[in-house]
Amino acid sequence: QVRLVESGGGSVQTGGSLRLSCAASERIFDSYAMGWFRQAPGKEREIVAAISWSGDSTNYADSVKGRFAISRVSGTSTVSLQMNNLQPEDTAVYYCAASEFTRNAANSKGLYTYWGQGTNVTVSS
Repeated sequence: QVRLVESGGGSVQTGGSLRLSCAASERIFDSYAMGWFRQAPGKEREIVAAISWSGDSTNYADSVKGRFAISRVSGTSTVSLQMNNLQPEDTAVYYCAASEFTRNAANSKGLYTYWGQGTNVTVSS
C-alpha cells in the first residue's frame, strides 16, 4: 500500500514562498508519475504541477507557470513543490498524488491512484 505524506504548508503574505514536500511510504518513483493538486473552498480539485517518473518532463497549470517548480529529490522517495511569488488565489489545500497508470507528467486527476491527506496553504494580502 502506497502512502503519501505532505508537509511544508503554512501561511504567508502575498509575494512570499513556501516549499511543499511529499514523502512516499515506499520507493515508487522508479515507475510512477507524481503530481501536486489543489482544492480551494467551493472549487474542484485542480492540477498544479506534474512530473514524469524520470523527472525529465514536467507540466504546470497556466496559473502557476514561472512561479512554481516541481522536482524529484534524487535518491529519495520525495517530490517537492517550490512555490514563489504566492498570491491570495493560491490559497487552497494542496495534495500530493501518485499514478500507477502512467509514467508521463499527466494533468488528469483521474489517472492518479494514490493521494496524500493534504496540506493547507494560506496566502494573505
